[in-house]
Amino acid sequence: MGDMADEWSDGPAGHAGHDASRSTPATPRHTRRLSDKILIAFHQACDQGDLEVAQELLLVLEKMVTRRPTMPDQNRRKSMESLVAAHERLWLLRHPETML
Repeated sequence: MGDMADEWSDGPAGHAGHDASRSTPATPRHTRRLSDKILIAFHQACDQGDLEVAQELLLVLEKMVTRRPTMPDQNRRKSMESLVAAHERLWLLRHPETML
């Protein structure tokens, strides 16, 4: 038949969406942490000059980074540094007169 449903059916290996003719498996769906995606969206909002949305995304990111971790997070320090840098970027965008 050759329609799209055939491409996403379970193949011989039992993996939906995997084309057996390819040498590599399908790309994993979740390759980044949610906090990383929110940080990317924050920077995109800043790039587009939407500081109100950037502020809201930053508040969500802050909540995620500062809450008590449910499991050990080896990237916690890096996440905190990224959060501080994001706050600094937003502040500088809102106060351009302070830039030299």
